[in-house]
Amino acid sequence: MSELINDAELKDLAQRIENLVEKSKKQVLNHVNMVMVNTYFEIGRAIVENEQQGDARAAYGQSVLKALSKKLNAKFGKGFSVDNLENMRRFYLTYGEPISETSSRILESEKSETVSRISGEPIVRSDRAFLLSWSHYIFLMKIGNAEERNFYEREAIQEGWSLRELKRQFDSALFERLALSKDKQAVTEMSRQGIIIENPEDIVKDPYILEFLGLPEDSQYSESALEQKIIDKLQAFLLELGKGYTFVGRQVRLTFDEKHFYVDLVFFNRLLQCFVLIDLKIGEITHQDLGQMQMYVHYYDRKVKLPSENPTVGIVLCKKKDDTLVELTLPEDNTQIFASRYQTVLPNKEELAKLLK
Repeated sequence: MSELINDAELKDLAQRIENLVEKSKKQVLNHVNMVMVNTYFEIGRAIVENEQQGDARAAYGQSVLKALSKKLNAKFGKGFSVDNLENMRRFYLTYGEPISETSSRILESEKSETVSRISGEPIVRSDRAFLLSWSHYIFLMKIGNAEERNFYEREAIQEGWSLRELKRQFDSALFERLALSKDKQAVTEMSRQGIIIENPEDIVKDPYILEFLGLPEDSQYSESALEQKIIDKLQAFLLELGKGYTFVGRQVRLTFDEKHFYVDLVFFNRLLQCFVLIDLKIGEITHQDLGQMQMYVHYYDRKVKLPSENPTVGIVLCKKKDDTLVELTLPEDNTQIFASRYQTVLPNKEELAKLLK
């Protein structure tokens, strides 16, 4: 009797089923997390409404939380410490009404069908959906500026940031770095919608923060060593670059007239549908560096990119930059060549915040 299914087919079938099971487990965990966080919001609401019934009750808030913690832990076990109940209370005060401009309110309308019902029963929530983990929200509540907090919440949801990635983006002052180049209205819009990628300048930061490379600010290293460090930490570098990037290659050779040139790093941005070339400079940028990048960009536009793709973007990533030199070297209508600084230590968030004001 011949085999009904060979080993290769059986392996493929088993893998497909395993993928389905793993996907369903993840969906269940996401639903459980969503219900839990929304329940915490409602617990916070109940605590605040109880406090608002009179000044005397508010004055003895901590005593109430201690008694409530003891009763709930006896009923449900762990999870209802005084600190956690206080976090739930603060959660409601932070994310309760008014919420018309918050990122989750926007996402609520986008995902209403997804989060409206589980097992035929309405999700316990008020008038918004919380799509991150409880640990994410505990961290977000520490951000006092509402616009900044909404921005990080929105980006964490859109990009699927883990708590570690969220903390890293906050510590690297992503919001302040992006906001420095925008007017007040644009900052408000960024808070509501997150990072919108429409033009080449939307994917460029200044400075880029490369603290994950482990290179002290005053250490001596070569451009090749810097490049190797980036390759070794490529996932972290892609996170710092931002949305839509895929890695193409390093030291990509361009050849014409029997001469060879090498682009340090080549990426493709799926959102802009264009190649992004990066050259690394460990010192101060020169007009020759910008001229070389222009040549690389022209080569890619004429020899590599497809007719359906958009013009190539080039970024010279340097340790020091003279803005006047860059401005005078590049055309006034330039939209393809950019010069950005990089730092190997985290920026001073307080100083950047002062600049925003």
